Amino acid sequence: MPVKKKELHQSKIKLELNKKMMFGMLSVFSEFERSMIRERVIAGQQRAVANGVKLGRKTNVNDGIITAVYHMRQNNVSIKRIAKDLQIGVGTVYKILDKVA
Repeated sequence: MPVKKKELHQSKIKLELNKKMMFGMLSVFSEFERSMIRERVIAGQQRAVANGVKLGRKTNVNDGIITAVYHMRQNNVSIKRIAKDLQIGVGTVYKILDKVA
């Protein structure tokens, strides 16, 4: 018994709709899972801060670097040169100078 062209077209449409529905459901589940992970991470960070843990990267800026930046800048050394010589970022130099000024 030959399959009609119309029946093939309808079954193809149903397959496409099923795929669309499946991907929609998967995206909803993955979004839900991602939000649950985010909530747990934020709760853990808040718990760590409450216990006195400092979050983030440790700074390599100490009093020696701060005074060196200040003295170099007073001797008209450029910001980029200060950063290169002291092996710190340009933004860090600006941040130090903003605190001193």
